[in-house]
Amino acid sequence: MASVVLERTGRLFISLQQIQEFPRMLTQAAPSMPGTVRDTEVPHYFRQSFVFTGYRPLHQHWRYYFLSIFQRHNETINIWTHLLALFIFLFKLLQLSAEVDFVRDPHSWPLLVLLVSSLTYTACSVAAHLLAGKSELCHYTFYFLDYVGVAQYQFGSAVVHFYYSVDEDLHRQVQGIFMPVAMVFSCLSCLGCCYGKYCNHDQPTLLHKAGQLIPSVLAFLWDISPIAKRLMFPADSQDPAAIYHLSQVVLSLSTTFFFTVPVLESCFPGWCDFMGQSHQLFHVCISCFTLSQIHSAHLDFMGRRKLYSRLHQSHEAALFARLYMANSVLCVLVVTFMLRKVRQMLDQKSKSK
Repeated sequence: MASVVLERTGRLFISLQQIQEFPRMLTQAAPSMPGTVRDTEVPHYFRQSFVFTGYRPLHQHWRYYFLSIFQRHNETINIWTHLLALFIFLFKLLQLSAEVDFVRDPHSWPLLVLLVSSLTYTACSVAAHLLAGKSELCHYTFYFLDYVGVAQYQFGSAVVHFYYSVDEDLHRQVQGIFMPVAMVFSCLSCLGCCYGKYCNHDQPTLLHKAGQLIPSVLAFLWDISPIAKRLMFPADSQDPAAIYHLSQVVLSLSTTFFFTVPVLESCFPGWCDFMGQSHQLFHVCISCFTLSQIHSAHLDFMGRRKLYSRLHQSHEAALFARLYMANSVLCVLVVTFMLRKVRQMLDQKSKSK
């Protein structure tokens, strides 16, 4: 017995030693990681409002940008907020897989679509904030990828809201148009975000924000309409999912506010270069929104089965899953088209120098 205890204690001691050695190993792996630079040393469309320092220099080795996840710069918090959210959503997927038959139960597929779209948008966001600083082309490429993640998540939200949360009256009114309109709004959101980012190289930031915000708000209002109607005209005062649906509405308003208004950094210019930026709070709010959405969708999946089984035909879950994949492909095609315009713009810019 004593030998077992000693053996386990020895293993724990070795593990702690390895953890303590990690910073030194990181330094040896990248002994000359350059420091951050000021906003004046990066292209103007790389800059964030009221953030003056903490920018990573361009045209470094890929290893530098991957390892910068452990470096202090103005994107560190943005990376880690959505990286932690990614792990939480992955844990939720594994947790729900133990009690939901995602393989043989077609009615569970909209819930799976929501989980996959949540993992996708957080992964795309992490990639954008981690790697977009390498070059001008990478800046556009990875942020366009981020917009694909946002658009496919919007459509995933529409799928789960329409399948589980819709009531009979609204279903009767929008049955044939809800998902096609959601797909159009999703693609317009992707296009608007990409075009706003594309125009940002020579246009005011306001146009960039408007291109991102207006289509996304329209998509959100359409996608959340089944929930809004349930909250305004509750059929069941004991609905266990109601509090989570309400929290989605509150968090969506917070998300929109922090995405649009640079609160702290505008009040304290230069003091929020590392922490306190509105975009960081936006990441936290949207992650909490998604977590609440997953929980409410699971409650609706469990508690409203008799209703949605009657409203939706047996093949609709598979159809919605295929529409989700088709929507993602369309968004990728939008990004491919916009990247061609970006390449042309960057080529003209290099020739004019």
